[in-house]
Amino acid sequence: MFYPRYNFPTQNFSSHPPTPSTPNPLHPHDLHVPRTSRIARDTRSESTEDHLERIQELVERVGYARVSDLAEALGLSRSTVSNMVRRLARRGFVNYQRYRGFTLTEQGREVAAHIKDRHRTLTELLTLMGLEPETIEDEVEDIEHHLRPQTLTAFSALADFWRTHPERLEEFRKYQRRRRS
Repeated sequence: MFYPRYNFPTQNFSSHPPTPSTPNPLHPHDLHVPRTSRIARDTRSESTEDHLERIQELVERVGYARVSDLAEALGLSRSTVSNMVRRLARRGFVNYQRYRGFTLTEQGREVAAHIKDRHRTLTELLTLMGLEPETIEDEVEDIEHHLRPQTLTAFSALADFWRTHPERLEEFRKYQRRRRS
């Protein structure tokens, strides 16, 4: 199968980049996003991460996930979700049997835990900054898939610093209020 040319910073094409007439070694659903942990993200798209995150939430709530519940949670069609779940199973993230509920594999749980931790860190930081809950939710969803490990580490350290030094957080909030007025 042939895919259009993409420029991936992590690919090594020796001296010749792919041309439109040569096959792209990566599938469009697996476009490169920066790494955020030791768990390689090169082959995890935003969609993959969103599916894993929602599957974990469903499993935590009822013990398993179903295509129909996942489709509803993601606002996607059942056929789209079914295709993704089969893809996730082939890649070792999901224990899946057709027409039954499914769960995450150990690898899937590890990735989902990382995604949840990243989500929690961003939510905490934006909350400490004094943003409104609706804004926080939207912003976290928009940026969580695009952070490099160094950025996430810095955000986590800043949130921890503000938690352990509330007087510094208050200084920041005063500064922020002065800038707005």
